[in-house]
Amino acid sequence: MAKPFASSADLEEKRQTLEVLADGVYALTAEGDPNIGAIEGEDFLVCFEALATPAAARTWLARLREHTGKPVRYLVLSHYHAVRVLGASAFEADVILTHEKTRELIAERGEADWASEYGRMPRLFAEPESIPGLTWPTATFAERFTIDLGGDRGDLVLQYCGRGHTEGDIVAWLPRHRVLFTGDLVEAEAALYTGDAFHHDWATATLDRVAAFGAEALVGGRGAVAKGREACDAAIAQTRGFLDVMRQEVGFVHGRGGPLKEAFEAAHAALAPKFGQWPIFEHCLPFDVARLWEEYSGVERPTVWTAERDREVWAQLQD
Repeated sequence: MAKPFASSADLEEKRQTLEVLADGVYALTAEGDPNIGAIEGEDFLVCFEALATPAAARTWLARLREHTGKPVRYLVLSHYHAVRVLGASAFEADVILTHEKTRELIAERGEADWASEYGRMPRLFAEPESIPGLTWPTATFAERFTIDLGGDRGDLVLQYCGRGHTEGDIVAWLPRHRVLFTGDLVEAEAALYTGDAFHHDWATATLDRVAAFGAEALVGGRGAVAKGREACDAAIAQTRGFLDVMRQEVGFVHGRGGPLKEAFEAAHAALAPKFGQWPIFEHCLPFDVARLWEEYSGVERPTVWTAERDREVWAQLQD
C-alpha cells in the first residue's frame, strides 16, 4: 500500500507545552510540531519564529499573554520555510529580523515554498485564509546582531553559524542564562528536514559553531527542550549523526554509480532503527535524500521545491 503523501494524513492535534526556561524566557513545544519562543526585554518582547498562519500564531500569543503583556518589538525568524514564517502578521512586531540570505530566499522561492509546505503539512495551516501574503523582513544582517534587552536582562545575540538547514539559518543566544534557540539547525528527538540543506557544511563547521556556545538549555526546531549541558550536547550529536549516516549511505551509492532509489532505500534502512519512530521521519526522508543526491552530483544550491516536484519525488522514492 502506498504511504500517504508527506504529512497529509497527520491530522491529530498535538499537545502544546509552554515552558518558562528562565526569568522572561519562554518556549512552546508541541510533540514534534514546530517549536516557538519568546524573550522578555525590559519593556518589550523578542519573539522567535512565527508559525504557519496568523491564526496559529494567535493561539501561541494567547498563551504567552498569560505571562507578559509587553509589546513585540522584534520578531526573529531563524530561516525561511513557510511553516515558520507566514504567521508573522499576528505579532504586529516593530521589526521583522532575518539573515540577509533568508530575504534572498523569500524573493527566489517564497511562493513555491508556500504551496509546497501547505500540500505537505496541511494541519499546520490553521485558517490559511488568514495569511496576508509572503512574510518579508524589515531588517537583515550578515554575521551577528545584538539586542540590548534593557535593565539587568543582558543581551540577546543573533548569530549566523554557516550554511546548514538552509543558506540563512541563525540562532538566538542568551549568554546570561546560557539558553540557545537553534531553529532547525538542531532537533531533539525529531527527524531532520534537509530538502534545502547544505549537508556537508551543516554536519561539520556549522554544528561545531553551534556546539561552541556551550548551551545549558537548547530549544531546537522540533522536539522537547534539551536541559543541561549533557542533553544539549546530545541533541547536537543526534543531529550530526543523522546527517553523517545520510552522507555515508547516499555518498556510497552515488560514488559507485547506483540510482537515487537505491540511495534512498540504503539511507532509510540505516536511519530507521534509531530515527524511524520520530516525528516526520517518513515525511522528510525522500526530500532529504533528493537534495543530498544533488550535492553529490555537484548542484551547489537546492532546486526549488514546488507542489508538483514534491509529488514527483515522493512517487519515485516513497510509494
